Amino acid sequence: MDYIQLNNGVKMPILGFGVYQITDLEECEKAVSEAIDVGYRLIDTAQAYSNETAVGNAIKKSGIPRKEFFITTKLWISNSGYENAKKSLDESLENLQTDYIDLVLIHQPFGDYYGTYRALEDYYKKGKIKAIGVSNFYPDRLIDLLSFNEIVPAVNQVETHPFNQQIEAHGIMEKYGVQINSWAPFCEGMDNIFENEVLKEIGEKYDKTVAQVILRWLIQRSVVVIPKSVHKERIEENFDVFDFELSEEDMETIKSLDCGESKFFSHYDPEIVEWFMTMK
Repeated sequence: MDYIQLNNGVKMPILGFGVYQITDLEECEKAVSEAIDVGYRLIDTAQAYSNETAVGNAIKKSGIPRKEFFITTKLWISNSGYENAKKSLDESLENLQTDYIDLVLIHQPFGDYYGTYRALEDYYKKGKIKAIGVSNFYPDRLIDLLSFNEIVPAVNQVETHPFNQQIEAHGIMEKYGVQINSWAPFCEGMDNIFENEVLKEIGEKYDKTVAQVILRWLIQRSVVVIPKSVHKERIEENFDVFDFELSEEDMETIKSLDCGESKFFSHYDPEIVEWFMTMK
């Protein structure tokens, strides 16, 4: 496994296992257990996923020392604000059955995220969180947040895949020492990504699948990535990306696929913001 060193010195695996949309707790626990057996140690969950308990159970039952895992969770909009955030952090610690969480992110740039961030800073100073950060923060809000708080976010988790490569945003994160973390590395299968001729042709050169090419491309860009699957063969496939390296030519070829915009939604769209407000 390769690691990224965050801006506070904490080491984070560059490849992890995500559990978004695995809402059945039994299925989630099984998938995480299988991922652990394969070798994953970074497990990414969130309060909004309603499966922190399943993640905690799988890690506990693995018998592997807690210190070998890197657990990420995220605070949802309804838990924003200083007091609400602290209460929800205590609940997440209980759900995950741990004394500390390796990384906690503010899930969305809405609500009183300044109050939330102050709560994260407090828990960080107490050792209950090893690193703090944000998710879905566009460059303008990221710069604003880090300019008026004591601790610079360690991570910003954003939509990153071949069709939305976040090149400009990634550059800004690097400028401020914030690690980029990809969600939806496979674009959730949109635009027929697994049948994309460019990616298939590159995969054939290395005897790798399109999914493996995408993960390798992200890793070589120093992007932390957290693919999700409930199928053991895909979980294994996604982990098997450290025995090859894409050429500079192939990296540039994939760069040509960038559309430069989200395939899901824009946080600047008033209708999208209104939709998020219904999810409080």
